[in-house]
Amino acid sequence: MPIQHPEEIRKILGDVRTIALVGASEKSHRPSHEVMAYLQGRGYRVIPVNPGLAGQTLLGETVYPDLASVPGPVDMADLFLAPERTGPVIDAAIARNIPVIWLQIGVINHEGAERAEAAGARVVMDRCPKQEIPRLGIPPVAA
Repeated sequence: MPIQHPEEIRKILGDVRTIALVGASEKSHRPSHEVMAYLQGRGYRVIPVNPGLAGQTLLGETVYPDLASVPGPVDMADLFLAPERTGPVIDAAIARNIPVIWLQIGVINHEGAERAEAAGARVVMDRCPKQEIPRLGIPPVAA
């Protein structure tokens, strides 16, 4: 069952430091771009993932083609994808042992969430950290 309780979401967003944002866009009016900029402004390191932009720089970070290519540890995978495209990305997050998989508003994949939870990941689904952070009064990440 994906996490819905405010205290659990608060803990996740308080513990996370590095986020791989899958479906990152270079277009500033797109929600994925806005959320990436917002999270960076709150002190998180956000690494963009988008095969079409791989190798480019987005908001000061190198874009990677997939989760497997992102160097170093990742605390959370934030998925801005159509629900039918999330299964392989969830599996890639499981393979990398990413501890939190976050599916954005409207991104629902119950089967993928079950696989992730069975592998030990925490899953948040149909929510947005840009909305949850102010709603829950989460302070900026300490440098």
